[in-house]
Amino acid sequence: MANLIRKEDREYLKGEFDKYLKNDVDLVVFTSNDENCRYCKETVQLATEVSEINPKIHLKVYNFDEDKEMAKKYGVEKYPATIVSKAGVEDGRIVYYGLPSGYEFGSLIEDLKNVSIGEADVSSKAAELISKIDKPITIKVYVTPTCPYCPRAVGTAHKFALLNPNIKGEMIEALEFENEAEEVGVSSVPHIVINNDVTFIGAYPDDQFAEYVMEAYDHQ
Repeated sequence: MANLIRKEDREYLKGEFDKYLKNDVDLVVFTSNDENCRYCKETVQLATEVSEINPKIHLKVYNFDEDKEMAKKYGVEKYPATIVSKAGVEDGRIVYYGLPSGYEFGSLIEDLKNVSIGEADVSSKAAELISKIDKPITIKVYVTPTCPYCPRAVGTAHKFALLNPNIKGEMIEALEFENEAEEVGVSSVPHIVINNDVTFIGAYPDDQFAEYVMEAYDHQ
């Protein structure tokens, strides 16, 4: 299989990782033997290529069907799944369901940097709102690889998850999980669903995004 990351991109990423990666991170992939999993192999390959760029990125690959205990620990519900977490912490709060390709590859790189540093750059208002959340919140962001606005929404959901352990941020590739996207009524992306309760469409500034999160929190 040919490399998924081009040589010049690999060199650029090497510079970025050398500059920004501070602490070790785990890049965790859940794959499956299911022949209907269109991008399981590519998801493993992409994560492998990324992990080879810097020794601070540790690749872990699990099989969703066989490693049920690990899937439960990480809270993984479907495959392929890619998770970014602090090294040694079995935590599935920052997750990609589907191949993080196209524009979403950039989101994955940002997550690796943010998790490694342990910080997320959000507005003070968003940080203040998010800090109030003391019950589980799941933010699902439905995307397509060709949507240029989607990474912003995914990035915000993942930053919120990094800032507050009660928040889980999920990117869901709408074309790979067509039935699920249809069920929640995805017609344009990014389509955001919070706690299967509050829905909005578009890449909003983080303070407005945080207000939607608080709305879902208040409905609990």
